Amino acid sequence: MTSPLPRHAVVAVVGAGAMGAGIAQVAAVAGHHVRLLDNRPDVAARAVAGIRAQLGKLAEKGRLTATDAAAAGMRLIPAHEIADLAAAGLVVEAIVEDLAEKRALLADLEGIVGRDCILCTNTSSISVTAIGAALRHPERLAGLHFFNPVPLMALVEVVSGLATDPAVAETLFATAAAWGKTPVHAKSTPGFIVNRVARPYYAEALRLAQEGAADCATIDAVMREAGGFRMGPFELMDLIGLDVNLAVTRSVWRAFFHDPRFLPSLLQQDLVDAGRLGRKSGRGFHDYREGATQPVAASEPAQPAPAKIALCGTSTVTAALAARLAAAGVACERRAASDGRIAEADAAVLYVSDGRSATRRAAESGVADTVLIDLALDYATATRIAVAAAEQCRPAAISSAVGLLQAAGIAVSRFNDVPGLAVMRTVAMLANEAADAVNQGVCSAAAADSALCLGANYPRGPLAWADAIGLPVVRDVLANLGTTYGEDRYRISPLLHQKVFAGRKFHD
Repeated sequence: MTSPLPRHAVVAVVGAGAMGAGIAQVAAVAGHHVRLLDNRPDVAARAVAGIRAQLGKLAEKGRLTATDAAAAGMRLIPAHEIADLAAAGLVVEAIVEDLAEKRALLADLEGIVGRDCILCTNTSSISVTAIGAALRHPERLAGLHFFNPVPLMALVEVVSGLATDPAVAETLFATAAAWGKTPVHAKSTPGFIVNRVARPYYAEALRLAQEGAADCATIDAVMREAGGFRMGPFELMDLIGLDVNLAVTRSVWRAFFHDPRFLPSLLQQDLVDAGRLGRKSGRGFHDYREGATQPVAASEPAQPAPAKIALCGTSTVTAALAARLAAAGVACERRAASDGRIAEADAAVLYVSDGRSATRRAAESGVADTVLIDLALDYATATRIAVAAAEQCRPAAISSAVGLLQAAGIAVSRFNDVPGLAVMRTVAMLANEAADAVNQGVCSAAAADSALCLGANYPRGPLAWADAIGLPVVRDVLANLGTTYGEDRYRISPLLHQKVFAGRKFHD
């Protein structure tokens, strides 16, 4: 097993902004002497003072002992010039996201530090290979991508460029683990793991909104209350900053030579052009100005429970509905599965979305009163579900389907009849992108899932989620979306195809 950087090794951090200060704090708490440098006068000294104050607060809360907090604070020293970093065993740059600036800094460092010093970049979007191309010894450069806020976020992406020595990557992996982080290996490709695989979380929501599937507040609520995500995509973009989120999407899109899978959204661009950047500007997808009305998810009005309810098959959704209806004292019968239906409510027939619109499914099955429900992380505990009805569906059948779900204690948000609804299409696309990353050697399946759970706070890794849904289901959702839209955006990863054909899972 590779050993981490020894504690007696000096760690240098260049850039004393939020990311650099956070990295410095973590390294100092882990026992290293830390030199913090910034090219702006007095910024490093103020950052050190701020870190020491933060360590004091952690001691007051009992998260560090007073002795450990004081010792960590004493190990932090502001540097005045780049020559002060000569003794470092590890240098992490956390300066502006500019290739030329990073190359220049690291080239200067290469002439100052010892031959065994490891050089790292905390870039979130620039190629580690490109950064290292200007160095005499690019084999000692790797990405060490922390997430903000650094002291709280567990994930660290250890990114290997084309020239990175595998031993350097393994040392950094062991070092991040010794610092209390959860590291994952990644290859230097656009977006690495998190910023690449997470793109569909925003992109599919933006497409739903642009197509008028539902309003932003309703889509957010469905993704939280059915999907189990901590924040809906629109409130998350507002928090990140629409300009920042759009810039990352554009960067990945350009880096992948305009692959339609990463196509930026005109809706998001319009808001950025209007200066509606989210929380920091007071308005984004939602309105944060003082006195603004808070958005409320659209819910269907209360409907009576259907006179006749039949639950079909033995799937997890029918089992969950049966338990919820029983707890509510609502009678229902059980029937064998037929054509994939999960329930019948008077005349209405309910199915889980398979990526087709309800209208198309009704036409192809001959069942006019078709109502589709969205995917849920856990149908037993979901508090809201999205539904869509076929154009052929009679109003009374729609009311019966809504009444069934409401009788089970679930709020119902009716979407216009878009294919895949919200959670299903998003999870399928997240899983597909993760599968492609694994297929291209960017990371392992375990690393992809760990990265999205720890770096993006997803309730379940996308590949583990695909395993739970069933890979043939995910494949069919993507194929149906592709048929509807006729776009390469929904092309199926070769690895997903392979797993389906082999009858295997990502985590067998």
